[in-house]
Amino acid sequence: MSRILILGGTTEARELAERLARRADLDVIVSLAGRTKSPALQPVPVRSGGFGGAAGLADYLRNERIGALVDATHPYANVISGNAATAAREAGVPLLALRRPPWRAVAGDRWIEAADVADAVRLLGERPRRAFVTLGRTELGALTTAPRHFYLIRSVDAVEPPLPLPCVSYITDRGPFSEAGDRALMSAHKIDVLIAKNSGGIASYGKIGATRALGIQTIMLRRPVPPDAPAVETADEVVAWLDHALASAIARGMVRGV
Repeated sequence: MSRILILGGTTEARELAERLARRADLDVIVSLAGRTKSPALQPVPVRSGGFGGAAGLADYLRNERIGALVDATHPYANVISGNAATAAREAGVPLLALRRPPWRAVAGDRWIEAADVADAVRLLGERPRRAFVTLGRTELGALTTAPRHFYLIRSVDAVEPPLPLPCVSYITDRGPFSEAGDRALMSAHKIDVLIAKNSGGIASYGKIGATRALGIQTIMLRRPVPPDAPAVETADEVVAWLDHALASAIARGMVRGV
C-alpha cells in the first residue's frame, strides 16, 4: 500500500479522499489545519494541526514514508502551500496541487478588487453601509476600524469573543449555500455590499449569484499568487497523476508505503 497525504480543508479534498478511500492499494491520510472546531467528517484517517513549517512537514513526509503529497488546501492558504512545495522538494516526494479555478465576473456583476481585508474596509467608504462579510474568523479584525457600517458576518465557527462593533450580526453555518437562500438573507438584512474571497467552486457561489440578481456590489479579495508547483483543477486529474507517479516510483524501486 502506498501512503498518500492530502493537505485538506476544502470540499475538493474531502471528495478526493472519498475516491481514494475505495482503493485497496492506497493508505490515505487527510491533514487539517485544526482551525475549525467541528470540521466536516472525512472518509479516511485525519491528523490535525500544523507540522512546524516546511522543515517539520518534510520530516513528516520522510518519517511516515509518504509516497505522494496532494495540496488541496484553500486557494488563500498560501503559507501551507508554500511549505508543501518546499517540503516535497526536500523530502523527494512527488507533489501535486488541486486548485479550484477562481470565479469570473459575468454580465451583471459589480465587482471591485481589494488587496486584503483592510483594503476592503477602506473601499466601503465613509457613508454607512450594510455589508455581508463571508471571511474566516481570524480575518475580521480590520472591520473594527470602521464601526459606522453594519456587518452581517457568516462563519463556520462562532466569532468569539464578539467584535467590539455597535452594529453587527452573526450567522454560524456551513455551506453549501443556495443562491435563493443567500438572496433572501441579503434582502432581509438590506445588504448593499458583499465582502468575500474569490474562493471558486460551487459550494459558496450562491452569494455571487445573489449579488448579481440584487444588483449589489461585491468587494472581492484578490487571490494570492500560488507557489510554483504543478497543479490541476479536478480530482480526475489528481487520480491520473497519482497512478502515474506511483507506477514510476515502483518501476524505480522507490515507492514508499506501509
